[in-house]
Formats: sequence, C-alpha cells, structure tokens
Amino acid sequence: MAAAPLCALNLAVAACGDTLVFPLSPFFLKEKAAALSRYARHRVSCLFHGHAEWESLLAEAGRRHGLPPGLLEAVVEVESHTRVHRISAAGAMGPAQLTAGTATFLGVADPFDPASALDGAARYLASHLQRFGTIPLAAAAYNAGPGAVRGQVPRNGETEYYVQKVLEEYSRRKAAPVPAARSPSRMAEPSRLPLPSPTPATR
Repeated sequence: MAAAPLCALNLAVAACGDTLVFPLSPFFLKEKAAALSRYARHRVSCLFHGHAEWESLLAEAGRRHGLPPGLLEAVVEVESHTRVHRISAAGAMGPAQLTAGTATFLGVADPFDPASALDGAARYLASHLQRFGTIPLAAAAYNAGPGAVRGQVPRNGETEYYVQKVLEEYSRRKAAPVPAARSPSRMAEPSRLPLPSPTPATR
C-alpha cells in the first residue's frame, strides 16, 4: 500500500478508535479497514439511539453467564477502559475488543453495540473459565485464544502482562465496598458456569 493511503487508514483508526497507531504501520490493514467500516455503520445508529447505561449492562451480562462478580468488568476495563468505540491497532473492536472472527463466532453483529458485545464477551469468557478452570487461564485465553493456552499463561510478551492487569483490576473490584443499595449476600453467591461449545483461537 502506498504511503498516503496507509497513513490515512492508520490515522482514521487512531482518531475514530481512540487508540495509538503508528501512521505508517503496515500491519492488520484488512482488519483495521473492516473495523472502520463497522464503526461507520454503528455511528449512524448510535447517534440517534445512544447507548444503555454501562454498569448495569456489565453486571447483567456477568450474572447471566455465571461469571464471578467483577470479572467481566475487569476484563473490559483492561481491554478498552470501557470505551464503546475503541478500535485497537490490530483491528479489534468495541468495549470488549472483539476481533471480526470472534464476533462472528459469538453471533455479535455489531461489536460496538455494548449490549450485544458485552453479552458475547461474557459467554466467551465463561466458556474459557469452564474449560480451563482458573481465572488467569481464562483471561489468557480471552487475550491469546484458547489454542495458545496449554496449561499455563502464554509468555509471548503480551498475554502475561495482560493477565496480570486483569487480576489486579479484579482484585481491586473485589476489595471495593459493596454499595448500600445492593445485597452483600447476593454478591457472595457462588457462580454457576454454563457448559461451553468449542471455541476457536480467534484472538
């Protein structure tokens, strides 16, 4: 790709996706172009309809799929800092940073729509937790793909640090005081995980 179109694509991802991308980066061009196309379609809708309230969507998705309270919130915080329209330098999309392949597998038509994206992310994370049995391995599978997790967190220069951030955020949320309007006993209920279907290594 010539320098001018390459620079234009990367700058568009940086501006629309609220992310840091080197202007002449030659990587993930197809993924970034596809993410920008989905972003443009989404923006037409959300300009008129907006988005539902964040905290309730996160909590409801986590409960619906049997995740420990605070785990989905921790993953989304690390993935996107809860930015609805984030596009990564690799073309991952939305608050849960779903790739196009993962979104298709999960049936998420619009990765920038919080309700759909967070439900898909919760299902995906719950399937990893059921399969691997521990939160560190489930977080590693969310980041690197389940095929990369062979009994331990992959040490690839990214995933080990990603897992550490998720665990720190999860611990911080567990240690936070329970709001008065919510029942502490409900928060303490053990999670029940659904049986997952096989998931591909798409991240």
